[in-house]
Formats: sequence, structure tokens, C-alpha cells
Amino acid sequence: MSENKKEKHQNQEETQSGEKQEQQDKQVEEYGQLTLEEGDAKIHLLNIIGEIEGHECLPSNSKTTKYEHVIPQLAALEDSKTIQGLLVLINTVGGDVESGLAIAEMIASLSKPTVSLVLGGSHSIGVPLAVSTDYSFIVPTGTMMIHPVRMTGLIIGVAQTFDYFQKIQDRIAGFITEHSRISEERLLKLMLETGQLTKDVGSVLVGRQAVEEGIINEVGGIKDAFGKLRELIELEA
Repeated sequence: MSENKKEKHQNQEETQSGEKQEQQDKQVEEYGQLTLEEGDAKIHLLNIIGEIEGHECLPSNSKTTKYEHVIPQLAALEDSKTIQGLLVLINTVGGDVESGLAIAEMIASLSKPTVSLVLGGSHSIGVPLAVSTDYSFIVPTGTMMIHPVRMTGLIIGVAQTFDYFQKIQDRIAGFITEHSRISEERLLKLMLETGQLTKDVGSVLVGRQAVEEGIINEVGGIKDAFGKLRELIELEA
């Protein structure tokens, strides 16, 4: 190959590499997601950070995970012939209950191996998201806040309202117990704990406590999460 052809080929590769990097940066910036292709397995990375935004838009200065971005990406992941697994990184204060539960159900229904890692916090509706994967990790300083359903806005003080609250609570509790080792009785006790949170009810579990309660599988970090996901991918092969 002549020097000119070599130089032209090298320039084309550099251009393609630059375009690919730009596309990845845009994907992370706009959607908090990235497909990792450098290792021995093609893994999709999903960040669930800040507050989970539902049907109403949150202020522009809030860090949010928008469910209308996440749902289509998960559908594309399921349909993909090349992506082999999903790694979910979680640091959320919770948010819209219906949207968070919808994302959790979507992750749980994927046919490909999935692993979650709780980094900072996985509070409120973040708990179902953390347990929705095939295997879950939490870092030693990670926290999980478990409490009853909270609603904002005007509430009609009738029996039907309380029945509706109970149905939502039952859906969340049922999902958590189905996808983890904690019993419904123990989960309810943690939700209604009055001695931990000031002016509120609920419990905060730190790192190993979440594992001991049977909610999370193991204490670990990013290395452990990648290792487990690759192990699950190999078992699927």
C-alpha cells in the first residue's frame, strides 16, 4: 500500500473513531446510557441517577432519569442481536412511583443477563429497581431507604383513597419480595419502622445490612458487577 493510501486509510479510521466517541458522549449526556464494546462481551450500561421523572417534568436544575428515554432503550436492548447483557448503576432518591415500577418491570422481563450496582443510594422506588436484575450488588457505603408510599398534591379523604394507596403499596412490596430474599412480613416491618427517620417512618439500610436483610445479593463494587455479568453471559452462551 502506498504512503498516500496508508495515510488516507489512517485518516478515515481516526474520523470514524472520533465520530463514534462523539456519539457515545452524546448518548451518555442525553440518556445516561452507553454501550461498552471494548471487552469480550458487548454490555449496555444504564445509569439511574437523581430523581426518576414521570409524567410531569421536573425543574431543569434537577438531576433526573427520564422513563421515556429508558423504556425505548430497554426495548432496543431486548431486540438487539449483538448486546449480550445489561449493567444498571443506581444512585437515586426515588421519584415517580408508576414510572419507576414500569422501568423495574421492564428490566425484570429482559431475556438477557442483568446486574445492578447501588453506588450512593437506592431510595424509595429505587429499591424495586435495584432488585429487578438477575443479581445485585451494593457498595459498602451505599444506602437503601425503605418507606411507605408517599403522595403529593390534593388528597380526597375517603376510603377509596386509602384503598388505592394500599394497592400501590402492595404492588411495590410484591415486586420486591418476588425479586429478592426478604419476606413480606419483614419488608413491612422495615417500612413502618418509627425509630430511624426523624419525623417520618421507614428504615435506612447501609451496605451489608441490605444483604443481611435479603434485599441485595452481595456487597461489591464495579469490578464485581462486571465480573458477575460476564459470568452470567458465559452461562447463556
